[in-house]
Amino acid sequence: MQTVEEVGKDVPIREGDYGERIAKVEPGGVEYIALRERHGKPIDLLWTWLSPNLEFATVFVGVLGIAVFGLSFWETAIAIIVGSALGSLTQAILSSWGPKFGVPMMVESRGAFGFLGNILPAGLNAFTGSIGWFIVNSVSGAFALQALALLVNWNLPFWLTFLIIVVAQVTIATFGHNFIQFFERWALPLLGVVFALATLFIFSKANFGVAANPGAVGHFGAFTLLFTATFGYAAGWNPYAADYTRYLPPTTNRNMVGFWAGMGVFVSCVVLELAGAALATVSGTKWGPNDIPTVQLRQGMPDFLYYLTLLCIAVGAVAANAINIYSGTMSLVAVGIREMGMTLRQRRALLAVTAGVLGYLIGVIGQANVGPGSKYESFLLLISYWIAGWLAVVLVDYWMRRGDYGDESLFYDTKHQRWQGFVAMLVGVGVSVYLFGNVYGVWVGPIANNNPQIGDITFVIGFVLTAVLYYAFSKVSRRQSAATTGSRAA
Repeated sequence: MQTVEEVGKDVPIREGDYGERIAKVEPGGVEYIALRERHGKPIDLLWTWLSPNLEFATVFVGVLGIAVFGLSFWETAIAIIVGSALGSLTQAILSSWGPKFGVPMMVESRGAFGFLGNILPAGLNAFTGSIGWFIVNSVSGAFALQALALLVNWNLPFWLTFLIIVVAQVTIATFGHNFIQFFERWALPLLGVVFALATLFIFSKANFGVAANPGAVGHFGAFTLLFTATFGYAAGWNPYAADYTRYLPPTTNRNMVGFWAGMGVFVSCVVLELAGAALATVSGTKWGPNDIPTVQLRQGMPDFLYYLTLLCIAVGAVAANAINIYSGTMSLVAVGIREMGMTLRQRRALLAVTAGVLGYLIGVIGQANVGPGSKYESFLLLISYWIAGWLAVVLVDYWMRRGDYGDESLFYDTKHQRWQGFVAMLVGVGVSVYLFGNVYGVWVGPIANNNPQIGDITFVIGFVLTAVLYYAFSKVSRRQSAATTGSRAA
């Protein structure tokens, strides 16, 4: 068995003893996990990724297909299945790397981007998780608590219910890896049963023959918009993938690690998004800019189940954001933030609390919400843009190296620089967004503007362009390095 001393010669080892203890704050931050600390089974990944998606934000992705993009139910269903499958496949691939490398996802990303170049994806991920998703999910949970409180005639203010949600999720995230997986596992029975019943009732009242009305963008354009949004939602977990598999022993069957992680994302996304699409067709539901989306659930189920669903929306928000905060703050640490006199554990905990305070203030002031007029669909599109570029670099780099990065010291070497990844992602994403971006009210590229019928294919273009650029840059650099070495030898 590998000892701390043996690995510690080359890489920073996570401090302290942790093992499988749940009620202990996880020591360390983004260091390598020594073999003596490895534990867990591949199936743990099933509930780790099922529970976080059992929330209202997932349901509303399906609503977008009908209420916003104007597709028929069956067109919506195809976009949901294909987009979720693609995002789940990449989740499976990246999750399988955790047992092999023993480091968080955004630390492994340094292999392709270099230490400084990795600031680009790590910074974007920290903002997306710790601020973007944090606010979206927390506000939905807070509104659900407000509605539940009215059952006992308590008119709780938004700032208080929001605070309850924030404190719960920050506490879980601060405890760290083991407690998060414990919470996701034990939240699953409640969330799974209630949302399964809610889905059955919604489907029993749905109008599956609802007519499509995609407007000027047409069927294909509306389809690609929803396809991109569903991919963005599922792939939004990709930059966290190895964070929850790095504790698994390297001898673990990595195919099964990928299978359970991918299935957790795929099943939860598809089922709840289809429920959302069906809900949008239920008679009596309203999806105008002034309508409260969670209230529409009441049209699709009996009151007792509606209130149980509200409770699960609050619990689901905590389940999702515990992961967003934990991985988001680790991304900030992976950027290279260093506080004088602080251990990595203190640094991670401080960043988690800071993210909670900042997200709370922004949420209270802006009351960002998942619903009509909230620009939630724009958020999903933007996520797909940058994640596609990041995926292109890390996947091509892994393929070119055949998964061989030497040893883990590469991920912590501040002198390891890879301009190729940074430039390829910056150019690939920048060009694709400039030409094809279709985020109404933020940016619509000239090609998308002149050809609205294409909808949004930005992430596809961005992925392909970034992948080609990175491959070309890497090949040229290798030839130049070989030529320099040869001339020196001569």
